[in-house]
Amino acid sequence: MSKELSTREENYSEWYNELVVKADLAEHSAVKGCMVIKPYGYAIWEKMQQALDKMFKDTGHVNAYFPLFIPKSFFSKEASHVQGFAKECAVVTHYRLKNAEDGSGIIVDETAKLDEELIIRPTSETIIWNTYRGWVQSYRDLPILINQWANVVRWEMRTRLFLRTTEFLWQEGHTAHATSEEAVSETEQMLEVYAHFAEKWMAIPVIKGIKTANERFAGAVETYCIEALMQDGKALQAGTSHFLGQNFAKAFDVKFANKEGKQDFVWASSWGVSTRLMGALVMSHSDDKGLVLPPKLAPFQVVIVPIYKGEEQLKQISEVVLKMKKAMEAKGISVKYDDRDTQRPGWKFAEYELKGVPVRIAIGGRDLENGTVEVARRDTMEKETLQQADIENKIEHLLEQIQDNLFHKAMAMREAKTYKADTYDEFKRILEETPGFVMAHWDGTPETEQKIKEETKATIRCVPLNNKQEAGVCIYSGKASTQRVVFAKAY
Repeated sequence: MSKELSTREENYSEWYNELVVKADLAEHSAVKGCMVIKPYGYAIWEKMQQALDKMFKDTGHVNAYFPLFIPKSFFSKEASHVQGFAKECAVVTHYRLKNAEDGSGIIVDETAKLDEELIIRPTSETIIWNTYRGWVQSYRDLPILINQWANVVRWEMRTRLFLRTTEFLWQEGHTAHATSEEAVSETEQMLEVYAHFAEKWMAIPVIKGIKTANERFAGAVETYCIEALMQDGKALQAGTSHFLGQNFAKAFDVKFANKEGKQDFVWASSWGVSTRLMGALVMSHSDDKGLVLPPKLAPFQVVIVPIYKGEEQLKQISEVVLKMKKAMEAKGISVKYDDRDTQRPGWKFAEYELKGVPVRIAIGGRDLENGTVEVARRDTMEKETLQQADIENKIEHLLEQIQDNLFHKAMAMREAKTYKADTYDEFKRILEETPGFVMAHWDGTPETEQKIKEETKATIRCVPLNNKQEAGVCIYSGKASTQRVVFAKAY
């Protein structure tokens, strides 16, 4: 195996960067700011996709696909939307290349300039709402409940694998409704879906809340979010759901005849999560030895490594292993049997430790005699000897324990890194010395929020849903406040 990772304590950022590459999740590509998601990393993303896709379909949504290219004129139709994305847009201006006459290489053919420039989608509201105009005539055509799995491009100057790349993968839901109440209900429902996925699949506790006006999605009336806390005390926005009101319907003239026969504009929501969740998964649970994966998202939940002398003993071990493997797979447990003869068992142990496989089973000659196996769990690094009989039920129970343990461990970490601050000096000291979620009073003005951000780099992550109301004074302005909000430095 390659050299050990940097430790989280000495350099959390370097530890993360090394781990993503060494654990075979992703690597930098030849295109600056873009990544190659490797098979092991993509297998985790596929697990995320499968779980989320089922949740979307269970709540009545269907999948569709819309173009990668968006006419530039579409962006100008919703003013705040174009303002929010203008600096991140990649623009296609020509459609052909040619050889330079002086032989210096390939150049753009200036005679092949597009009549209208095209934006490579940073998000799809504009192209989708232009399409919906042709789909909606009356209330009978509503609701439209569509999700798209796609790639998007947002031109980033400073990139980081999974957390912030120029191109990334995501899903984006875009729904159309006859009433404001339906659209708000949809927005809130999808926030619950994301929170459920984060906590039950990713084993990451999240705070559900509403973004401030400064942090709201460009073009939204209200943005709901789930916020997670990473081990270094920085926040990570793990999903957003937006109530768009009638903004995009008005911009693209999407009207319908309601039950009274009157014309009205359609109400909308949009919601999405991206491969940024991969970064959240790595940073929430992993340790200085490598990845720690929750069983529900691990590419394989169990790896079995034989320890043998000679081909005959390997054959005997394999007979036992294949029966165990079949019994576990019948329980829905994914199992890999690594009987490669190109690497020693110790090397394999280190590899699967680095890759975060939840359970490792080792079986050798003595185990054959005793009817036992050695079982190691990745989350606690504990080992125990178990009887081979009924092993599938024991492993099923163990995987449930690991999933629960990772969630409770992450929750304990978050609670330990959640603080209250009543003065600005206390607020700044916490951010500097023991970063985490800081619950503090805010006067509700965008100006104060911006000043705090400029001076400390901390943002209001959200105003928690069903937030406790309490009288206080803003840590910055000293003005009256009715509640504490969640501040943190963030990815």
